[in-house]
Amino acid sequence: MATTDRNQVPSIPQHLPVLPLRNMVLFTGVPTQLLVGRAGSLQLIQDAWEGDRLIAITAQKEGEEEAPQPKDLYEVGVVGLIHRVYKLPENHLQILVRGVKRARLVEYTETSPYLQARVEILEEVELGTQEEQALAQNLSQQFQKMVILVPTLDNELQVTAINLERQPAQLADFIASGLDLPIAEKQALLEELSARKRQEALTVLLNRELSILEMGHKIQNQVQEEVGQVQREHYLREQMRVIQQELGEDGAGELEELRQRIGKAKLPEEVDKEVQREFGRLTHIPSSAAEYTVVRTYLDWILDLPWRKSSRDRLDIGKARQVLEEDHEGLDKIKERILEHLAVCKLKKDSKGPIFCFVGPPGVGKTSLGRSIARAMGRKFARISLGGVHDEAEIRGHRRTYIGALPGRIIQSLHKVGTNNPVLMLDEIDKVGADFRGDPAAALLEVLDPEQNSSFVDHYLDVPFDLSKVMFIATANQLETIPPALLDRMEIIQLSGYTEDEKVRIARTHLLPRQLREHGLQRRKVKMEDEAIRALIRNYTQEAGLRNLEREVGRICRKIARQVVEGGKGGFAISHEDLAQYLGAERVQMTRRENIGSPGVVAGLAWTPVGGEVMFVEATKMKGSKGLTLTGKLGEVMKESAQIALSYVRTRVDEWGIDHNFFDKQDIHIHLPSGAVPKDGPSAGVTVATSLLSILTGRPVREDVAMTGEVTLRGRVLPVGGIKEKVLAAHRAGMSTVILPRRNSNDLDELPDVVRQQLHFVLVEDLAEVFEASLAEKSVRRAA
Repeated sequence: MATTDRNQVPSIPQHLPVLPLRNMVLFTGVPTQLLVGRAGSLQLIQDAWEGDRLIAITAQKEGEEEAPQPKDLYEVGVVGLIHRVYKLPENHLQILVRGVKRARLVEYTETSPYLQARVEILEEVELGTQEEQALAQNLSQQFQKMVILVPTLDNELQVTAINLERQPAQLADFIASGLDLPIAEKQALLEELSARKRQEALTVLLNRELSILEMGHKIQNQVQEEVGQVQREHYLREQMRVIQQELGEDGAGELEELRQRIGKAKLPEEVDKEVQREFGRLTHIPSSAAEYTVVRTYLDWILDLPWRKSSRDRLDIGKARQVLEEDHEGLDKIKERILEHLAVCKLKKDSKGPIFCFVGPPGVGKTSLGRSIARAMGRKFARISLGGVHDEAEIRGHRRTYIGALPGRIIQSLHKVGTNNPVLMLDEIDKVGADFRGDPAAALLEVLDPEQNSSFVDHYLDVPFDLSKVMFIATANQLETIPPALLDRMEIIQLSGYTEDEKVRIARTHLLPRQLREHGLQRRKVKMEDEAIRALIRNYTQEAGLRNLEREVGRICRKIARQVVEGGKGGFAISHEDLAQYLGAERVQMTRRENIGSPGVVAGLAWTPVGGEVMFVEATKMKGSKGLTLTGKLGEVMKESAQIALSYVRTRVDEWGIDHNFFDKQDIHIHLPSGAVPKDGPSAGVTVATSLLSILTGRPVREDVAMTGEVTLRGRVLPVGGIKEKVLAAHRAGMSTVILPRRNSNDLDELPDVVRQQLHFVLVEDLAEVFEASLAEKSVRRAA
């Protein structure tokens, strides 16, 4: 219950009771309510209220002190006038007090029952200058801004500040009392008697507080906007969910379905840990966010891969041999190697897959052989074309940070076939390139290494995948362009061209039936005689492989299909004489013996990426002086072979009855036809030497002889490569005798039996033996 309010301020005596304040500083002119509970303070208030109601009020230095002594109090405080006293429960009082004057507590005279001290009134300094007035207005405006930014401050404080703008000292005390400042800072403002300095200090403090408040207000607005947006999106998603439920298109179970897939996937431990982490992220990402689609796609790739799913190998050697024989004619070496691998798999279940590399000319069946191997083993088949690939990411995949990132072709193929042990064919591995995007061949080093590919890491997946169960088969036309490190990881299997008899059987049993099916003629009676097939091979499609042969058979089938549509009936029997009607004039001219029946013309054998080839070397002489001309776009090695051959012949002129001074009076011109085709290598050495001897002696070379071999200055014949391809080319060209280096005799074992039976091989170690076997006369006249 409040007592009577008396507003008059009596005169201030020299001695006053002292009321200590905890955690608070009282300023003049500001009515403040105080809660009093200490025994001494209660007695002080009672005595002061019954007297002149004036007390000295000062702050404690430490707020925790329950019975403060003079040393615990600040020296400067205020003289306060008690306006009202309220009694509260538990023997507490609430008083309304207003600071009247600043005062210094000069000397304490009593400490019991409460503190009393002699006080000295401190007069404030207020000059009333325009600068003080300007400071007051600025301070008032700052305070008004703060009132707006602090929700706990009453808006009426703005009105009070405006009314006090003309009283700078009172305005400063009013604002200082309302600020939430440390006790030390407030005490410093109380002790400052200059109104101008108090305003300056308060201006600095208000600027600091306003900066903090404005920043906090800005952050709060941003947070509210974001929270509002999230709430809006949540509200809209909930609406969408309800609409989808009504339409029967509820997608709420998508994450639960994905969780069940992860639980059933039985992933490897390291992979499962990564999947669980990504799924945890997915549950906290809004479905409308772009990151949601990225993570969801990644999880789909992981879960769809065949981590533990393998196809069962067919380990019946007899059935596997039957499948290989049905699909391909010949190729006995490769078939035996595949059967050996199946035998090993039968004995050792966890054997690592081999890395084969089929090397041979185009059209010999390298790619189709891979399909046959997969069928024979009961495995899935996938093919990856590497021709023209320049980006390493094609093998290892892209990082997920890239837009549109995908795994590499290896992982994509396994995803497509759905098993972790397919037959995977890396087609045209010799045509892989490298540029600023990396070297795909280097990325293949890990893929094709059985010791490393058990932990192959695709950049997109970023977890290891076991490739050791995959059977890799690479194909290439030539080995020279494959990096040595990559070549060392593969088992090289050479595929040479087919013989004429093999082509006839393949055309009869495979090519013709397939083309009849593709052209809708399988029910028509179409028959092609063996002699017609043989003529087709010789006169239209002279090649190492079978592509052009099948293409020509397809042309014949199209002609027959047109005849059927136009009303043609009955069976169609194609003979040798009918080929011109179906295919036109012959396009391939077989080597004729009259073409090499003159001196200086010799049939040599060359190796090319598309198979062997018969290459004619022509030599002629003319009047001149020591001139040697070489044409036909020859490489440096082949030019050197011609120089060696000429030097050898000049050192053997006596043996062959040649004029010692022939080179002083003549020029020699050596030419290799097909001048636009680059040629290089040492294997034409014996051919060039024989051509020179033939033109200088006037003796023609036997028309049925072809030869190859490298020659030295001493006339030694050194071994060369590509013997099988070269011999098959000689067989296709109708040659009956082939001259080979003796040290190439082991290469004859790789030749088909029919070729070895039909050709006569002359193995030589010296050029003299070459001349003996190749010149038209069986015995060469030696000079006396």
